[in-house]
Amino acid sequence: MRDKLDPTYNYAVQAIKQAILNSQLRAARHVNEEQLALYFGIGKYISDNTRKNKWGTNAIENISKQLSIELPGLKGFSGTNLKLMRLFYESWNSLFNSSAMAGEIAEKTSATADEMDENQNLVFLSDRLMMKNRPCADVEMSWSDFFALGFSLHTEILSKTETLEERAFYIHQTALYHWNKYTLRDNLKADLFHHQDQLPNNFAHTLPQKNQTLKAIKMFKDEYMLDFINVEQLGEHDEDIDEAVIEREIAMNIKNFIMEFGRSFTYRGNQVHYDKLGHNHWVDLLFFNRELQSLVVIELKKGAFKPAYLGQLAAYLRILDDEEKLPHENPSIGIILCKEADKAYVEYVLQDYQKPMGVATYKIREHLKELLPDENKLKELL
Repeated sequence: MRDKLDPTYNYAVQAIKQAILNSQLRAARHVNEEQLALYFGIGKYISDNTRKNKWGTNAIENISKQLSIELPGLKGFSGTNLKLMRLFYESWNSLFNSSAMAGEIAEKTSATADEMDENQNLVFLSDRLMMKNRPCADVEMSWSDFFALGFSLHTEILSKTETLEERAFYIHQTALYHWNKYTLRDNLKADLFHHQDQLPNNFAHTLPQKNQTLKAIKMFKDEYMLDFINVEQLGEHDEDIDEAVIEREIAMNIKNFIMEFGRSFTYRGNQVHYDKLGHNHWVDLLFFNRELQSLVVIELKKGAFKPAYLGQLAAYLRILDDEEKLPHENPSIGIILCKEADKAYVEYVLQDYQKPMGVATYKIREHLKELLPDENKLKELL
């Protein structure tokens, strides 16, 4: 239908569609703001009464049950969730920086404590303590990012991080890339915060522009978790065959690999063949990254890092820049993905290479195999 419309109408449709989507996004964020403000205030109220022993045992569970009676159909206020609201308040309250605002709240709360009943005080706290014009904290995080996340995403982050820097990092990444709770959990599990910007590389002196260097450094991690690989097929053959098994598993699970490896990657193929001056070359995995505007080669190695791998990878990058790279694209980037690597040693040997390269490691949950009974024992059990 869209193809049959006049181009002018097509433009109008897209403009209206974008306006609708933007409006829906703003509405969702407004709902988040109201919900987070409410939960913050409830969290404070519960914290004040439970931490100071004003309430007895099982008070939170009893309050939750009574709420469900008073408001039939009410969801999100189980005993567990009420405790998460307390965690939400206690985790963030001490980290919001605004001495003037803190003083204003303390003065206001003290002056009105005798005049306001508990319900009014609760509403006041939820409104005032989450005002968006307050500075978030002494880290790089905006209220826009903070309020873009629903309560369940916030509690995922709070329950699995310890520092403000970590929380700010995951809040920003979740808001920026629209992670759902499953993607967020995967990145928390992989400890993305501590593996970001840690890749041993030579990007600083091999990429032409500083912003391109920074993008490349942030794009790659120093360690990847390849949970989807079939561990039963590993360790049964020589090194070359094991590398082939890893490569085949990645190719068969390319969506999972890209989700683990990062954003903006387009898969070009595995064992991509190039004939250069009568010599055959086979690239293990070839991608194009739209954000970097670069071809990306990934060479798989089962064992520990060896300097000879860099020479092989540099040759592939030279061929790709000659044969594949378009004039407007940036130089091709190569990543060695191996089982083990000494970062300091990798940085040292990378210095003399003129092609942009990095070395990352991977983990496979091989210990899962050890938890299974051996074949004969399994037959007995069956």
